[in-house]
Amino acid sequence: MADTPVGVSIVIPAFNEESRLDETLDELTRFLTARPWDWEVRVVDDGSVDGTCRVVEDWTRRYATVVLQREPHRGKGGAVKAGLMSATAPFRFICDADLAMPVAELPRFLPPTLSAFDVAIGSREGHGARRVGEPIVRHVAGRVFNYAVQQLTVPGIEDTQCGFKMFTAAAIDAIFPFVHVDGWAFDIEVLCIARARGLRIVEVPIEWHYRRQSQLNLLRDGVAMFRELLRIRSRARSGAYDARADRSR
Repeated sequence: MADTPVGVSIVIPAFNEESRLDETLDELTRFLTARPWDWEVRVVDDGSVDGTCRVVEDWTRRYATVVLQREPHRGKGGAVKAGLMSATAPFRFICDADLAMPVAELPRFLPPTLSAFDVAIGSREGHGARRVGEPIVRHVAGRVFNYAVQQLTVPGIEDTQCGFKMFTAAAIDAIFPFVHVDGWAFDIEVLCIARARGLRIVEVPIEWHYRRQSQLNLLRDGVAMFRELLRIRSRARSGAYDARADRSR
């Protein structure tokens, strides 16, 4: 089946990603230029102190559809929120700078392959998913954290933390004005808000490759994420994420 014309923004949060972005942007632009899509790749620089912006600027000279968005350092969640809300395409996709998901998986998040959704999240769990090269300690830690997430906030979602997620433009408008978390746990708050507002969430099993250069520190960031998880639970119980919260803004 030929690709259906769609409009998609690829939003890449980047903090000190000079060493990885060149290869990632090369893979993305080669893939996207071969599709009949209207597309942009929007790299959101999260206050990097290395050559991240220089690398992206080089690509903006090659492609008008590669955009550098400079933001102050807030954390991954803050960069994602800024990028998704600045994008204008009808479909907007979060993509980690390491491109741990092969770009060939992207059409699985878009019509005609996928329809009737508001939020589609890449999943490294379940039938059809494949993890490549992940250390067992990291995998076990992830499953323990997901167990806590399901018990406290969003039951039934097997992989909240995968860095590849697709949103419709309407879902962005419904979710992100209410996102408070700027750090690693922002995914949980996003999904908690989506569920509170009755949006359609689907999980898309993907192939995912472990990257050793990941900036996530299991001990330091794990503790911070658990604390934020408790705050998200408290906000959800107070009704802060419900649709009626619109009227109190």
